Amino acid sequence: MTISFTPAAEASLVGSHHRDAAQGNRDATTRALAVLQTVLDGSATYERILLRAAAGAGKSHALVRMVTTALKHAACHRVAVTAFANKQVYPLAEDLGKELGAAQVCLFVKADRVPNIAAHVRDAVTIATSIAEIPSTATVILGVSHKLGAPAYHRQWDRLGRAANGSRPFDVLFVDEAWQLPLHRYVTVRNLAPLSVGVGDVGQLPPIDPAENPWRGDPGYNPYRAWPTAYEDDKHTYVEELPAVWRPTAAQLSLWRAFYSDWDALDCVAAPGDRAVDLPDMSGLACTVWESVATGRPTLVEFDGLADAEAPDIDQPLLDEVASLLEPLLTGGFAISSRDYDSNGDPTGQKLVDSAEPGDDPLIVILATRNQAVDDAAAIVDALTERLGLPEGVLHASTVDSWQGQTNAITIAIHPLSGAQRLDDFNSAFGRLAVTCTRATHGLLMVARRGLSQLLDDAAAQPGTPLGEPGTRSLPRQTHQRILKTFNRATYQLAPEGG
Repeated sequence: MTISFTPAAEASLVGSHHRDAAQGNRDATTRALAVLQTVLDGSATYERILLRAAAGAGKSHALVRMVTTALKHAACHRVAVTAFANKQVYPLAEDLGKELGAAQVCLFVKADRVPNIAAHVRDAVTIATSIAEIPSTATVILGVSHKLGAPAYHRQWDRLGRAANGSRPFDVLFVDEAWQLPLHRYVTVRNLAPLSVGVGDVGQLPPIDPAENPWRGDPGYNPYRAWPTAYEDDKHTYVEELPAVWRPTAAQLSLWRAFYSDWDALDCVAAPGDRAVDLPDMSGLACTVWESVATGRPTLVEFDGLADAEAPDIDQPLLDEVASLLEPLLTGGFAISSRDYDSNGDPTGQKLVDSAEPGDDPLIVILATRNQAVDDAAAIVDALTERLGLPEGVLHASTVDSWQGQTNAITIAIHPLSGAQRLDDFNSAFGRLAVTCTRATHGLLMVARRGLSQLLDDAAAQPGTPLGEPGTRSLPRQTHQRILKTFNRATYQLAPEGG
């Protein structure tokens, strides 16, 4: 059977690119820095500054700039930088170490973590496992919230001496991936400094499902919610948004805008033509599907006639179709090309990565929502890798939750609503779908069983849970429908067995 795609609904891709787009982020960071300076001057009383970002906005660069600028102020002698996970802290430590020097940047970790820290990170920083080991030259101390906020250290921070504010060990607390840090973790570190600066993607998945609220005394309080959502409307909080993204190809911008539809503006540093996927000669279904993916537009293929799945989100028959699509692409080999940019967003050259030599970032990642589904996907990855002799880095499988914060060229994902009978807090979580759709730099292929439109048409209208309220943020049917309109879509009818 032939397959043809219904093109994505026409959406305006008018906006800024390259330097003009990147300038929007620099301007937003400059405004946030101006507020930080007024707080340090003593002429403003903000207790928190939030820099909200979309996925792939280059927020870590903004955080490094804010840290280094803050330390130039006479009223800022020492800052802390924290996040929920070490994988977020280590890259920041390296960047800050390269910027400020190892003597000024101290990575504060558990002793058993030290052997696992990459050599290039160790070379850029000073490492301490106890407060006594933190050098007097350190002006930046980085560690996860579990380390910096450990009760055992509450009284020991005095050993560092007071910071410029005269009462706390740090003048500013910076929180990376702030929307991934739950409130109950933030409260363990917030008193380290009189000012907190949170930077992060508002679509991150929290490490604990906020729907599992253990607090029963006050429906307006949820210790599992992302901590910035407790303060965004507080008069002592200043909020700024980064209006540009660096990660996606220009053709994906309508998808990003569908997720962040309440933002005043969202532009893309990559311009049309900056990225491409060079495909091998193929035929049939695989050729048509990969040609759609190579346009950069998000692509959705729904399969009809599949054998029954074990569960809606554990679907071996659907994964077998993914394997069938992958084999001719991987057999023939493919390449991805990208424009490189300097820190201002100006193109500096062209980069070509061939599937025969994939480099550091995985080229293709299969994402699923459940561990068992990922185990099934990993088995397909292993089988294809062995049979085709693929080098490491071409193909990978992961859960959506584990892959947040990571980047790859092409994402293949099972739609969270595939095979579902109704919308629920898990399959309609904003963060889970946002992470799924925003990892790829070149192409996104979403697969599902046929029936997504019918499921959404039949779903009861509901407002969802707005970001900023306690509890999880569930996407109502209207938002799912708006997101799906940004995809090239097709349905493939499988031939009946023996037909």
